[in-house]
Amino acid sequence: MRYRSIFVVVSVLGLSVSAAAAQEACTTYTVVEGDTLGSISNTAYGTFDYQQIFNANREVISASPNALAPGTTLILPCLDGSLRPDQELNSITERETQRFEETVADTGEYLPTIRLVAGDGWFPFTDTRLKDGGILTRLGLVAFTRGGNNRETRLDWVDDWGSHLDVLLPTQAFDLSIGWDGIDCTKMDLLSDDMVRRCTEVRLSDPVYEVVYGLYALPENAYAEVRSFGELAGSRLCRPDGWATADLEVEGLSPPAVTYVQPLNADECVEALINGEADVMSIEVESAVDSIERGGFVDQVVQNPYLIKIASLHFATHVTNRRGQEYLEMLNRGLAEMRETGEWYDIVASTLAEANGIPQ
Repeated sequence: MRYRSIFVVVSVLGLSVSAAAAQEACTTYTVVEGDTLGSISNTAYGTFDYQQIFNANREVISASPNALAPGTTLILPCLDGSLRPDQELNSITERETQRFEETVADTGEYLPTIRLVAGDGWFPFTDTRLKDGGILTRLGLVAFTRGGNNRETRLDWVDDWGSHLDVLLPTQAFDLSIGWDGIDCTKMDLLSDDMVRRCTEVRLSDPVYEVVYGLYALPENAYAEVRSFGELAGSRLCRPDGWATADLEVEGLSPPAVTYVQPLNADECVEALINGEADVMSIEVESAVDSIERGGFVDQVVQNPYLIKIASLHFATHVTNRRGQEYLEMLNRGLAEMRETGEWYDIVASTLAEANGIPQ
């Protein structure tokens, strides 16, 4: 996560000077009327990327992400990701690297290697420049150790994300793929055929990580300040190809109500906004900040302060993999233990602190 500024019109955010003065990193902050996650993050960190605040306050924010209640107390993490100045990040865990070389004790049962696949370049979630390959891969690898796994685990990289669900998992070239959005499969009547297939052909782990999706537009665009998802009807909405669209579909934002613009990546979504090829883009905030910053568009794109979405990220296996459910349960046990001990947050914060030092 990089603490950089993205220009947003202050009047839209409803940010007061008195409220802003009290917002500092490495403290707690009490929400006042007119605060948004973006305004709090910008004052405390100089960026509208508020993923770090969400990570530290998941239970509070998830309950009402689009309406922070005045009087709510939020933890504002330190610049290095820690919750307090005296916390030593990564002190809880250092993953056992020799685990990959260890062999399973001879129990008479054949225990094959668990084969994981991720795509590179999804910074900071799956990226080979980061320790253990990023937030998601690191959380998963440690969770398998904590979940009672005593067998070899292998991580490989295939950057063609579409092939993961379409080819690599169905043919069992790999057991688990890393980093897929959760889908509300109780509303399949509202979902596209592709999203329905994900409900019927893919099994997901418990949430490994939650991301926040923001809504972005040019300041003069008519959709820049909408206060409900229904008001996006008629827009050209950008989300990269291969990213799940179920969260939009359940809001009634399926073609022809909206026109999807689906380029290859977040960078091209930003370019579509700038070039007038899209009205809005719905992207998770860390990718949005990264793409807007690197494109040099910090003074041209605004973030809607009223509408955000919380999306959970999971490990996926195909329904035909006879060991897939066993592996998911093992992973889930490890994640539950890590949440309880605080190891989950320690890994996330230390990885984001590392990511902050890598130029993009």
